[in-house]
Amino acid sequence: MFALPRAKSGKPSARDRAGPVPSCLGTALTVTGRLDSDGEVHIHGTVSGRISADSIVLGATCIVEGDMVARQIRVGGRFSGRIFALDVTLDASAHVEGKIFHHNVTVARGAQIIGRMPWRPLNYFDSLEQLPEIQP
Repeated sequence: MFALPRAKSGKPSARDRAGPVPSCLGTALTVTGRLDSDGEVHIHGTVSGRISADSIVLGATCIVEGDMVARQIRVGGRFSGRIFALDVTLDASAHVEGKIFHHNVTVARGAQIIGRMPWRPLNYFDSLEQLPEIQP
């Protein structure tokens, strides 16, 4: 495992104390397939496939098709597929097509939703080891 260098004094630097830096997929990048992270992921580019992380932030410029699984998800761009998250926030710039399986959801005025947002109890997410099959 690679460790960030510490300050010369031997004490952790401000960067070390701040915690992990979120992973970021820029506007010029495209990912096809599966994207997994134990931390926070910010997406501003294009993803076609499944995204799994602790926290996912979709920027206003992103285009994502597929499934997303996280504890928290914030959508600001275009998303098509299924969301599985305890807490979901849809910004005013969000355009979502599909299903949002959630425990808590916040929708800003101006967000566009085509689909359903079924509520799920907390224990649904605890037992979510495998995603449900897509039904025709």
